[in-house]
Parts: sequence; structure tokens; C-alpha cells
Amino acid sequence: MIWLPLYIFVTFLLFKKYKLKTGLILLVFFGLLITVSDQTSVHLFKNVFQRLRPCYNPEIQEFMHYLKLPGGHYGFVSSHAANAFAFASLSLLLLKNKLYSILIIIWAFIVSYSRIYLGVHYPGDIIGGALLGILISILIYIIIKKILKKEFN
Repeated sequence: MIWLPLYIFVTFLLFKKYKLKTGLILLVFFGLLITVSDQTSVHLFKNVFQRLRPCYNPEIQEFMHYLKLPGGHYGFVSSHAANAFAFASLSLLLLKNKLYSILIIIWAFIVSYSRIYLGVHYPGDIIGGALLGILISILIYIIIKKILKKEFN
């Protein structure tokens, strides 16, 4: 819920740049993007690699200072990083605004870094999640361009 104003703002920008019909289609693709990013990070990575999060790793657990334990025991790749970078990447590809692009990438880095700071991910989890999110957003963008050829010519 904390990011709802950002999502509303991006929705506004999408509808401002594209027509109503295209804007609605793009919102559906954003929903698909986050679903694919989130589910891929869990089912194709976390459940396969089963690398313990720092806060659950018995070798370093006593050195960790965290606010709240996460639900899942495994952390590679970070779903937060995957989702944040997927959202940031697709939105900057669609909006093509330099200032927006810089700000949304900074936002994605802050969201991702917070996971390390909270002791629930290693840096490699974040890098893997960011790369996964960017890759998924590029694939979704290619699909969007093929479906909405008129709007992107």
C-alpha cells in the first residue's frame, strides 16, 4: 500500500501518453509483468536453489539484526528486487522520459537495498532479482510492441 501513490502516478502518465484503450491494455500487461516476475522468482529460483536467507542461515544468524523475519526461508532471487526492477524497467521503456527513468531506477535500487539492510537477502539475491526483473520487462515490452504496432511506430 505504501507504493500505491507511485502506481497511481505511473498509471496517470501512461494514460496521458497513450489513448484510453492502449492505457488499459498496458495496465493489464503491468499486472502480467508483476505476476510473472513474482512467480518466477519464487517457483523457478527460490524453490529450486533453496539458498537460506541471511536471517535463517545458522552460521550467521546470531550476527543478524532484523526487524521481522520473512515468511519464506529461501532468498535467491529477491522477489522485491525482481518486481521493483521489472516495474521500473517496463515503465521507463514505455514512458521514455529521462528524469522519470533516473528517478524510477533510484527507487528500484532503494527498494532492493532495503532487503539487504533488513537482513533478508544477500547482495547476490538482489542482483539476481534485478536481472530477472529487467529480463522479464524486456520480454513483456517486446510482446507489447508486437501487439500494439500502431502505437509504437
